Amino acid sequence: MIKSLAVYCGARNGNDEKYLKKAYELGEWLAAHQIDLVYGGGQFGIMGAVANGVLDKGGTVHGIITETLASRGAAYSKIQDLKIVPDMDQRKEKMMAMANGMLALPGGIGTLEEISQAASWITIGENPKPVAFYNQDGFYSPLERVLAHMCHEGFLEKTYFDSMYFSDDFNQILQFMEHYKAPKYRTYEK
Repeated sequence: MIKSLAVYCGARNGNDEKYLKKAYELGEWLAAHQIDLVYGGGQFGIMGAVANGVLDKGGTVHGIITETLASRGAAYSKIQDLKIVPDMDQRKEKMMAMANGMLALPGGIGTLEEISQAASWITIGENPKPVAFYNQDGFYSPLERVLAHMCHEGFLEKTYFDSMYFSDDFNQILQFMEHYKAPKYRTYEK
């Protein structure tokens, strides 16, 4: 059962208002489904929009932000639970521990790094939780093709490729997560 969702997303708005709009709608959707938001604790960009969507509908938000980002004024003091941690490694670890699943909204290199770690940890057995990409207007389609290419070339087993989900429908993503079974972790033979 998905009770909390780690959402990785941009701290910038993007070039189109549609990204903020969908992030806000995800926040509303999370609150309506009584799913807590676990996110990077920021008040700006897509991060702020998804948090506002949850808060405006009476949902619960857990933010985890680094000391450096908090000292730069990025922290969102309006959320109910804000944890400040020393560095990004601890932030990512805490977010994964607090959530029942991980979802990437549109974002930049930081978003990609965080969701990639969650996905890669499936292969070594360190992450038994589902990983999904909100593929708004095909935003993550190029990444899906790269991962398929890795699979085709023998660097990513099909079972791990299939363990990641790409969709532009929040309800389908929830269905995937609710029925997710982690694949067996990778083993090595001599």
